[in-house]
Amino acid sequence: MSPARLVHEELSHGSLVARGSDAWRGALGVVGFAAAPPVATGDLPLAICGTPPVDRAGEAWEIWADAAAGGAAGCAAEVRGADLRLRRGGRFTFGVVSVDEERLRHAQGLGAAAALHAATDRAYRAIFEALEAGDHRYLARIWHYLPDINGVADGEERYRHFNAARRAAFARARWATAAAAPAATAVGSVDGHRLTVFFLASAEPPVTIENPRQVSAYDYPPHYGRVSPWFSRAGFVRDGDAAHLFVSGTASIVGHRTLHPGDPAAQTHEALVNLGIVVATANRVARPSPCEFGALRVKAYLRRPGDLETVRAQIARHALPVESVRYLRADICRSDLLVEIEAYARA
Repeated sequence: MSPARLVHEELSHGSLVARGSDAWRGALGVVGFAAAPPVATGDLPLAICGTPPVDRAGEAWEIWADAAAGGAAGCAAEVRGADLRLRRGGRFTFGVVSVDEERLRHAQGLGAAAALHAATDRAYRAIFEALEAGDHRYLARIWHYLPDINGVADGEERYRHFNAARRAAFARARWATAAAAPAATAVGSVDGHRLTVFFLASAEPPVTIENPRQVSAYDYPPHYGRVSPWFSRAGFVRDGDAAHLFVSGTASIVGHRTLHPGDPAAQTHEALVNLGIVVATANRVARPSPCEFGALRVKAYLRRPGDLETVRAQIARHALPVESVRYLRADICRSDLLVEIEAYARA
């Protein structure tokens, strides 16, 4: 076996300024929750999520890097079309797609729903074309930031339109099988018109993980939309002697129903129970590389910033280290959900 290559790190404003351009050594891409970093990123793929911090920790930047690259020259940067920026490392590719939905709407004379379908289709065409052109052809993890996610377009919720367009893109690319449904997050951003997607692709297909306590998202009944969401509860990817566990956005859902509407404490507790079950399920699949629950790095998306202390208290009761949790403002994919939690760990 060989050493792991994919590295994940979060740096605060002060830490990033102190490192300067050295912060990007071996970097594949950078993620800002609400703003661009204070150090120029050059040609690195950069995602701005539109999910501002809601606690005093302030803005931070997430860096995905290739430990073996040694420097920026060790990874290949590419610009593909007008929307996609990516960088390929030894075993993983990081990419960012950003599509201005409003500009697309006006340029093509589209209605609101058609513009969202077109933006989603354009993003995924760029992604699948890039995957086919490289050695890293499998989506290991993907994140979506969708403005006004619970808004209505042409009589239907925008999130449901997004799901329909996204699943059509997977079908067109011949990836519409449960084994190919990647771990994913889709939350509402504060950007009023730009769909932003970033992803990690790997050379080998991830092992998809489901939660026995929940109906798989792609099997939801029509009550949640004419086309179901398309993601697995988690994905496990081997990387040399290590492995990476990517847990999708996780909420207060048992079976397929939302539990505890209006109660942020109970919803957070339920989401954390689900998170624990997903980790335990992954560990049974991933032996001999177990992931400790306390080692997770977590993003908690809050619909209402005023719920911060309630959510924080629940997370503390589940023995997650304070420094491992990032609290962000975002609307959640169901209007009765107040909290969504995603996680990552290297095992």
